[in-house]
Amino acid sequence: VPSRQIVERQPRMLDFRVEYRDRNVDVVLEDSCTVGEIKHILENELQIPVSKMLLKGWKTGDVDDSTVLKTLHLPKNNSLYVLTPDLPPPSSSNSGALQESLNQNFMLIITHREVQREYNLNFSGSSTIQEMTLAASGLTYPCHRLTVGRRSSPAQTREQSEEQCTDVHMVSDSDGDDFEDATEFGVDDGEMFGMASSALRKSPMMPENAENEGDALLQFTAEFSSRYGDCHPVYFIGSLEAAFQEAFYGKARDRKLLAIYLHHDESVLTNVFCSQMLCAESIVSYLSQNFITWAWDMTKEANRARFLTMCTRHFGSVVAQTIRTQKTDQFPLFLIIMGKRSSNEVLNVIQGNTTVDELMMRLMAAMEIFSAQQQEDIKDEDEREARENVKREQDEAYRISLEADRAKREAQEREQAEQFRLEQIRKEQEEEREAIRLSLEQALPPEPKKESTESVSKLRIRTPSGEFFERRFLASSKLQVVFDFVASKGYPWGEFKLLGTFPRRDVTQLDPNKSLLEVKLYPQETLFLEAKE
Repeated sequence: VPSRQIVERQPRMLDFRVEYRDRNVDVVLEDSCTVGEIKHILENELQIPVSKMLLKGWKTGDVDDSTVLKTLHLPKNNSLYVLTPDLPPPSSSNSGALQESLNQNFMLIITHREVQREYNLNFSGSSTIQEMTLAASGLTYPCHRLTVGRRSSPAQTREQSEEQCTDVHMVSDSDGDDFEDATEFGVDDGEMFGMASSALRKSPMMPENAENEGDALLQFTAEFSSRYGDCHPVYFIGSLEAAFQEAFYGKARDRKLLAIYLHHDESVLTNVFCSQMLCAESIVSYLSQNFITWAWDMTKEANRARFLTMCTRHFGSVVAQTIRTQKTDQFPLFLIIMGKRSSNEVLNVIQGNTTVDELMMRLMAAMEIFSAQQQEDIKDEDEREARENVKREQDEAYRISLEADRAKREAQEREQAEQFRLEQIRKEQEEEREAIRLSLEQALPPEPKKESTESVSKLRIRTPSGEFFERRFLASSKLQVVFDFVASKGYPWGEFKLLGTFPRRDVTQLDPNKSLLEVKLYPQETLFLEAKE
């Protein structure tokens, strides 16, 4: 029995780049391993329990820990990201920003539910809520809305109170004028009143795990208008790639800068930046004229990870790392992107702690750089179009020349064909005429001899060329015999006239059946041939 050779299949190695918050972990596994084995490696690297870990970024839908990598038909290199919705985000405290917030004044717009009245109270950032300063409480600067309500009875349990509201005690370091309306609440410095939590926000700007960027941007635009009004930048609805196409890949004169607005609901700067910067008429107008504006919400971890992946792909790891290291209170961010021949360049990263004038100056500075590049692109494009126009004109002239040569050649061919056809007709006519001449010549009666006893008529005929030929005919022969004789010499009587001299007459007009004697061509006569008109 011949031995069978068994060829073992070499395992295929797969590379994974896994992103989690500010870290990237490279994992290399055989395709015979499972998804769960990747998670166990990440558990050691990231110190995150497998049970708290969501591994995202798979191209196919149904993936669990037991899924074998080989069944997913993955490429050699893959990018994944880890989500930990059950774990708190890392601390992003900034002592410098906090110290600055302590010196700022907060406007609390408080709605009293029972009397349906609204009060505007000013407090410094160092004022406290249950031993926490306003600056550190997460309230929106410079304005924040609160709702208060009178307690129904002192016997209300703490659990019931916590279900309805968050209890806070506010101690003011300012003058008592700030609390001139507080007596209407029925509270004093030591009384508790209900305040809506700072987490009581409106709908999210963008759905978590947004799959379709166009749908996500539609929700973003609608929510932005709902929060900040209709005077805001016109956000491009579509994918980031589509925004690139719109901004960078048209004619040089039509290209624009790309502005990417990165929103974050947890930043204390967001409301001020949106309401006072992005919604300023001068900013809106300038962006509309010179920029394509695209937006993304970085609040949710999944959306943040997705944008960082897009950022790495389009701008490189350096820009992605720059955005990754931005702390929450440094948001919102405004990225100014300029398209170049071979890559996309980030001209500026503008943080949220800016002013309208500073924002406008940085936008204008970016436009100066862009305009200089655009003029070069326009010049290059015009020169290229001029070269292409010259080439098109040369190609068109060459095509016309070829067409003229072809038409001339076809005309010559037609002329040659016509000449050949006419020549053929002429030959056929000559052959036909020669055949008729020969038949007429053969049909002629023999010429009478000089010594003939019959009456003989001698005719001398002059041709148009001046030549003469003579022949004797019986006087009793019909005139048609003379016509046949002349035709046998190449002068058919349909084309030539036979004229008499004295008197001048057209013999061809006489009756051809009459005899020569009857038409008085006896005993001799000189005739000449003349072509008919």
